[in-house]
Amino acid sequence: MQMPEPNQTIISQRDALAQGLRQIVGKDWVISDDAQRRPYQCDGITAYMAMPLLVVLPGSAQEVQAVLRFCNEKGVKIVPRGSGTSLSGGALPLEDGVLLVTSRLCNVLAVDEHNRVARVQPGVPNIKITEAVSHLGLCYMPDPSSQLISTIGGNVAENAGGVHCLKYGVTANHILGIQAVLMTGEMVELGGAYLGAAEGELDLMGVLTGSEGLLAVVTEIAVRLEPVPEVARVISMSFASVEEACECVGAIIGVGIIPAGLEFMDRKVLDAVSVLIKEKFDDRTAALLLCELDGTAVEVDALVGVVSDVARGQGAIELKVSTTEEERQRIWSSRKLAFSAIGKLCPDYYCTDGTIPRNKLPEVLNKMADMSKKYGLDYANCFHAGDGNLHPIIMYDAAKPGDLEKAEEFGADVLIACVDAGGVLSGEHGIGVEKRDLMTHQFTEVDLQQQQMVKCAFDPKDLLNPGKMFPTLCRCAEFGRMHVHNGNLRFADIPRF
Repeated sequence: MQMPEPNQTIISQRDALAQGLRQIVGKDWVISDDAQRRPYQCDGITAYMAMPLLVVLPGSAQEVQAVLRFCNEKGVKIVPRGSGTSLSGGALPLEDGVLLVTSRLCNVLAVDEHNRVARVQPGVPNIKITEAVSHLGLCYMPDPSSQLISTIGGNVAENAGGVHCLKYGVTANHILGIQAVLMTGEMVELGGAYLGAAEGELDLMGVLTGSEGLLAVVTEIAVRLEPVPEVARVISMSFASVEEACECVGAIIGVGIIPAGLEFMDRKVLDAVSVLIKEKFDDRTAALLLCELDGTAVEVDALVGVVSDVARGQGAIELKVSTTEEERQRIWSSRKLAFSAIGKLCPDYYCTDGTIPRNKLPEVLNKMADMSKKYGLDYANCFHAGDGNLHPIIMYDAAKPGDLEKAEEFGADVLIACVDAGGVLSGEHGIGVEKRDLMTHQFTEVDLQQQQMVKCAFDPKDLLNPGKMFPTLCRCAEFGRMHVHNGNLRFADIPRF
């Protein structure tokens, strides 16, 4: 994995740049000391590291504007960062770039109970939104596994998903308005704090959501709130084979039921979590599905019956259905602890997130088993089965020469298999640097040029998070060329910006 060559002239100006930034945010909120910058060397994918030129923590949207304006004038790159939980290297620093951290922008600004909307700053942890409105019987539905620490700004940047996004949709489906700052320091407001605020506009909110910090820095978000379901119950379904569990996923959706969540865990994950939850799983179990159903009590009771019948018909060897909220939380604990449990089995692991059609699950999982033999690395599977969002956990030892490279190649082969099966490179983790060099497998050269033209429209100097997402750096000057013949501009009536 290669990044753009650092600009040594910019690096030589570190002290002067730090002084200028301190005049904007205050002396305590610019980190230039080597030891203090070191914790910011990477995000959630620790295989890739770089020391940021400086770390800046603005305390307001106005300070974000001033920081971006200052860096734009100086030609200094900016990498936005929330809490650093990204699993694709999206917040990987640049040695010649300023790391702009939004953790001080951490307030729930307003809650509109009647319109079910909350206005929040980007540094608010995901779970804090639900905690702020739970007394009203409301919640924020997107729930990535990192929701205790991942920020809503980072969720917007990656278009994060989560367990309950099968039924309720990913982050983009819950954003009503965005306030963001362009690299020039110009502030833009899209949509608003009510449902339908963006109707009639170009879908620029859709462009910004999932743009991974390449287009603008988000400074405020209006999120849609949902009523807490009256009843939620989870069914734990054990299967003697991975294939049977995969077939059951499609069978449940096939009868017209969209569960709130439908998760898959293989035997390796179950063995790992059993130590933590002090519960032994049936020895015959090769894979387990967790299916959550919510709604009114009558509705949920009926759905539990239908899903149970489907599971038995698909060969389930054991069913457990929660009857209380405590039981529901206990059953879910195995899924929530999965990744930390795997961390106890190996020195290092690498998790990627390709997404495939549900009916391709058995095929791709079988290919994964072959890849494991090819690279001599063990792996485990724990993923969002309902929407085909795979999260293979590839185990390796970074201390062993060549192990990281093998893990990267294993992960790349998984992602290529996902695209070849009719899927996509990412479901929620984003492209970042991890999947950047695979973009040409999913997109044509023309596709990528069109995407880069959007990047250039927002950031013509390519100063916002460069080196991420696209296999080649943007050349905005080339995209801006136009042909004029005999002084006549073709299609002169079309507005140009």
